[in-house]
Amino acid sequence: LPVLPPELRPMVELGEGELITSDLNELYRRVIYRNNTLIDFSARSGSTPGGLVVCQTRLVQEAVDAPIDNGIRGQPMKDSHNRPYKSFSDVIEGKEGRFRENLLGKRVDYSGRSVIIVGPSLPLHQCGLPREMAIELSQASVIRGLIGQHLAPNLRAAKSMIQNKESIIWKVLQEIMQGHPILLNRAPTLHRLGIQAFQPILIKGRAIRLHPLVCGGFNADFDGDQMAVHIPLSLEAQAEARLLMFSHTNLLSPAT
Repeated sequence: LPVLPPELRPMVELGEGELITSDLNELYRRVIYRNNTLIDFSARSGSTPGGLVVCQTRLVQEAVDAPIDNGIRGQPMKDSHNRPYKSFSDVIEGKEGRFRENLLGKRVDYSGRSVIIVGPSLPLHQCGLPREMAIELSQASVIRGLIGQHLAPNLRAAKSMIQNKESIIWKVLQEIMQGHPILLNRAPTLHRLGIQAFQPILIKGRAIRLHPLVCGGFNADFDGDQMAVHIPLSLEAQAEARLLMFSHTNLLSPAT
């Protein structure tokens, strides 16, 4: 039976001697416990009924199967709260599994996605960003701006103003987004023009507006294509976006 490294099945101390451990540790513990019981029965083979040894052997096999795929033999092993333990297969499969979550792609904060529609009146370096999306992406900065400008006395009041969509938050949001570039990406990103920087213009509605002349690098059109929005947070990332990634500086394909 392969045993995962401790880093992949950690134990976390909460204080006062209380520990939270990975489900895999409990499944491994049951393998050891049942195997030791079988060894004890085998050592006393003269006084142990044969049927009991066979039953314990089956329990050992179930315990060995559980860390790999809990429930493969029917009833899964559960904890004291009647919750099935997460086995190795549960860790790697699904949208939140190791492959899709950490290896094939990574879901990140400060990002969003929406359909693109045409915005022919926009300059090449600007895009129309829905206000509802912008307030979610920049909520931390808006809260800091509301408190810093003494428009909200505390964090709770600032969050309440954002939740109620008060008119003052759009002015604060406009000030924040005015000098902050965003990145637009359309999958599949086959070359470097698949992700470019734009200066956002706050608009109503839920779709991203884009000038049709910058769609060539994205290989995008307006028949329902979607684009992902990312906000560069660090000063270095913002400087790189302004100097190298703005759309009006990437009109020519690097292959030509």
